[in-house]
Amino acid sequence: MTEKRALALLRKGDQAGLVWLIDHYTAYVGAVVKNVLGGRMSRQDAEEVTADVFLTLWQNAEKPQPGHVRGYLGSIARSRALNRLRSQGFDLALEEDILSLPADGPEELYFEAERRERVRAAVQGLRMPEREIFIRYYYYCESASDIADALRMTPAAVRQRLKRGRDALREELMKGET
Repeated sequence: MTEKRALALLRKGDQAGLVWLIDHYTAYVGAVVKNVLGGRMSRQDAEEVTADVFLTLWQNAEKPQPGHVRGYLGSIARSRALNRLRSQGFDLALEEDILSLPADGPEELYFEAERRERVRAAVQGLRMPEREIFIRYYYYCESASDIADALRMTPAAVRQRLKRGRDALREELMKGET
């Protein structure tokens, strides 16, 4: 079966599509959840969050598009894990918490959308492999070690490329501030 076929089955309410997606993405979703939770909660909590991600997928079968399921699931996994931490009273680092704060009104929504577009364009402007490393680390919450293994690099090289990517993004985003 392919991802496209699994999504088609899922949209028809056929559990075979969900089973295929669970088989193919549980390890990834679990890794995102584990990375976000950072050992602050039990293994059972991480498994519950992972299960919640797939329940959300089942309930919103029309949303993910073929070729984008991994990103969709990663986004849900990160959000659900952060929500679980908040519900248990954990204080989140500013950069974790600020990403999910809602805007207050239309003006804030406009500026937030504009900022996101600038960041997206700046990330797309990074050269490979910096772009892939940056996306894996910040969007998919993969560790430097996991990225290093996947890209056949050392963790130190991954961290150095992350630093270069942050510096390049900062420089690009500061251009619009002056």
